[in-house]
Amino acid sequence: MISYETALAHVISHPKDYGEETVSLQESCGRVLAEDLFADRDFPPFDRSTKDGIAISFDDYAAGQRRFPIEGVAAAGSPHLALEKAGQCLEVMTGAMLPKGCDTIIMYEQVDIANGIASIKENHTHQQGKNIHPQASDAPKGSLLLAKGKLISSAEIGVLATLGKSEVIVKKTPHIAVISTGNELVPIERTPLAHQIRSSNSSSLQSALNRLHISAEVLHLNDQPEQLRLRIAELLETKDILILSGGVSKGKFDFLPEVFEQLGVEKIFHRVKQRPGKPFWFGQHTASNTLIFSFPGNPNSTFINFHLYFLAWWRKSMGLNENRIFVQLAEAMPASASLCRFQQVRISYSDTGMLLANKVVSSGSGDLLRLTQSSGVLCLPPRAHDYEEGEVCAYIPFLKPYTG
Repeated sequence: MISYETALAHVISHPKDYGEETVSLQESCGRVLAEDLFADRDFPPFDRSTKDGIAISFDDYAAGQRRFPIEGVAAAGSPHLALEKAGQCLEVMTGAMLPKGCDTIIMYEQVDIANGIASIKENHTHQQGKNIHPQASDAPKGSLLLAKGKLISSAEIGVLATLGKSEVIVKKTPHIAVISTGNELVPIERTPLAHQIRSSNSSSLQSALNRLHISAEVLHLNDQPEQLRLRIAELLETKDILILSGGVSKGKFDFLPEVFEQLGVEKIFHRVKQRPGKPFWFGQHTASNTLIFSFPGNPNSTFINFHLYFLAWWRKSMGLNENRIFVQLAEAMPASASLCRFQQVRISYSDTGMLLANKVVSSGSGDLLRLTQSSGVLCLPPRAHDYEEGEVCAYIPFLKPYTG
């Protein structure tokens, strides 16, 4: 067996680049940008009003003038207006171009308007340039706005739309097959017999991959060596990644390691000094370079190993940073002298805003329900004594539903 740190290093040392593709603007959300994007004009492209109010020349205000005849209204989207006479003003709406001859905007809340005259209230002090978003203050024309390798969220969608990007070049995602194994598993729509259970790992993995905008073929294989060998051989020719659950432990029906060897898959490692998920098998097909993530079949083991290893591999392949943060323990946590423990936790906040990890007690690797109560896992490296309340440890969050 190897340590978790060594296993993770092996996995992320095999990043893959699957090229680029062009998708629509809305389809790009959640994808990784594969092009540098530059400002095609100043941001903002003109001096714009940030408030509804009146636009004046500050020199008039500084000279003591407080009553300003209104010449007209500058609306957002209207052509550029100009102040025709000194000592007068223009009403201006949020987002409108600052009228020529004006350099200050006074909010409606700070003026009284009657009979075409805007009177500035005396209980406010005003400054030149107030309530104006200056041209090019965010970014001048030609400057880099979004760099390749950026994960596109709703914020980036707004920038892309402003740039007129109805189509976006993004990194391609791998072709993946998700394979559950085990004679005890039946489809979710079937009522299981007393000795059977419904298949859940494939659904969890498919959902997690969907969150990464990766489509996957999902299938189930029974614990029959010839069936396993024939079907996996076919998939090795057409898929970039195989993610399996079950069949890699030490049971009499755990045939996958032998099948992989027969098919020319190089074993990079098998079994990791961790709990849960110790029997994890990782390798690469010599001919096709297809990567294989073969997780143990217990639901917690599969789900947690996906986040520990596949997600780390995906982020490395996409050029993204590691997905772990450091949190403080809200209570003592048990340690193992020989295994790296991945403790399910729920994150909360202290009164001072510190991230706190609260233990979620699980009955074991098959306790699927506790995953719904957990936000992620703590990484607790092996040591002789338990982890104490207040210690700071690495935390790996679970994927959340993608909300754009």
